[in-house]
Order: sequence, then structure tokens, then C-alpha cells
Amino acid sequence: MHEARKSFKKHWQLYLLIVPPVLYFFIFKYLPMTNAVLAFKDYNVMKGIWGSPWVGFRFFRLFFDNPLFWQLIKNTLLISGYLLIIGFPIPIMLALALNEIRNGKFKRFVQLVSFAPYFISTVVMVSIIMLFLSPRLGFVNVAMNHFGMDSIDFLGKPDMFRAIYVTSDIWQNAGYSAVIYMAALAGVDSSLYEAARVDGASRFQKIRHIDIPGILPTITIILILNVGSIMAIGFEKMYLLQNPLNLVNSQIISTYVYDIGLRNANYSFATAVGLFNSIINLILLISVNTLSKKFTKNSLW
Repeated sequence: MHEARKSFKKHWQLYLLIVPPVLYFFIFKYLPMTNAVLAFKDYNVMKGIWGSPWVGFRFFRLFFDNPLFWQLIKNTLLISGYLLIIGFPIPIMLALALNEIRNGKFKRFVQLVSFAPYFISTVVMVSIIMLFLSPRLGFVNVAMNHFGMDSIDFLGKPDMFRAIYVTSDIWQNAGYSAVIYMAALAGVDSSLYEAARVDGASRFQKIRHIDIPGILPTITIILILNVGSIMAIGFEKMYLLQNPLNLVNSQIISTYVYDIGLRNANYSFATAVGLFNSIINLILLISVNTLSKKFTKNSLW
């Protein structure tokens, strides 16, 4: 206790700096968690959260017995899985390729072109996708018509929805994600490259034996975070791209919560589904972190 008091007196300015973020997380992140009890109550606006009657797991059972339950789980996992399998390696490859470019102007140009889409808002991004894939005036269909092919309503075909979503998401986020790996590559000991050059190692050999091992801890941490949020796929873009024709493959848990729970003012049901989603993410995060700690010695905690 004496040591803690002594440390506080000596570094009180640093302790003061952490007060605002601690308050932010407590007020806006941790305190609202107490309202998760809404999932176990039949919410009544007049009685409030704590005054509403307790119904136990009724809303969880309603969700599990819903005919759409497995379809929602399937859609959520498939889209998140495609993003993880296809989208996760691309920023790594982009960072490794950029690290090998010696032409400064060309390197900055590629970084600008790949990084800029990240700053496009979700609404604008969806508008771009719709304009490009429009059956009548879209660039893609106009090009297809030029070569004698018939127009295709891309967003109206359920089988194409996942590919469209994943491709656009990779295009928008790959450049931003690559920056993290490039920062990790900047921390690799330069003497390793000099030794490899003396030994006559090729570029591929340097990437394989120096670059990849150097950024492996960063890759592991980001992979853990991505797997831990596999059920928390973004709501805004998914909801904006949905239409009655592709709903069979585009309806995921988060959009279902909005449609059934919030738009119909069934807040208890929406909370139950959201809580179920969060618990699955937590289990995945802990499991992947434990496996990573066991096999690679890298983990979040």
C-alpha cells in the first residue's frame, strides 16, 4: 500500500491522464452490460427494465425454436468465414509486397490507392456497389452487353450476394489492415536482411525466413481478434445491401435483431438474441486465445 501511494505521488500526472478513458469505458461499455438482464424479462416501458416481470429463458427458446434460426447461423458463419479465409491473408500479402518495393513514389501511390477506400462511408460504399452492379446502367452490365452478354441482376441473385459482400469488404479494408503489418515489418532487425543478402538469399527466401517470422506475433493477435468477432459481422453494410430477392442468403443475426426485435419494439427478444451472439463470440475468443497460447506462445493475455 505504501509503494502504491508513493507511486501515485510520483506519477500522479500519468494517473490523471488515464481517468477519462477509464470513465468512458465504465460509463459507455461496462455499465450498460447490466441491462443485459432485459433478455430474461418481459420488458414493459411503464415498469422499466428492473420492474418488468422475470420470464427466464423464454426469449432464448423462442429464438432457438424459430424456423430461421439455423439459416441465420449459417448465413452469419459463411459470410464471416469467407471474410476470414479470403480477406485475412490479403493484407499480409499486400504488406509483404509493399515492403519489397524500392521505388518510393510508386510505393506511396499504391499505399494511397489501397488505403483510400477505407475512408469511404458505408452508405457511399453501398451506393457505389449498387451503381456498378445495376442491371440497366451499371458499369459491369454495360461492359457485359458490349461483349454480347445479357445483363445480370447481381444483387437480386442470392448465390452472388456473399461474393459481392466479401469482395467489396476486402477492397475497402485491405489497405488499412496492411498498415498494421507494415508497421510490424518496420520493426524487424535490419541486420537480418544484411546477413541474408550476404548469404545470397532471394527475395522469396527473405520473406519466408525473415519477414513472416518477424510479423507472426502480429498475425496471431489479429487472427485471434478476427475469430473472436466472427459472429459480429457488420450490420450497416449488410442491411443496406439486402433486398427481398437476396434475403435468403443476406439475413444474418444482427439484421434479424433489428427487423424483428427493434422495429417491432420487442426489446427483450432483441436483447436475448444479441446476448446469445456475444456469448458465442466470447467462447470463440477464449478458445482461440488458449490454443494460440499453447501452440505459438502468442496470445492476448
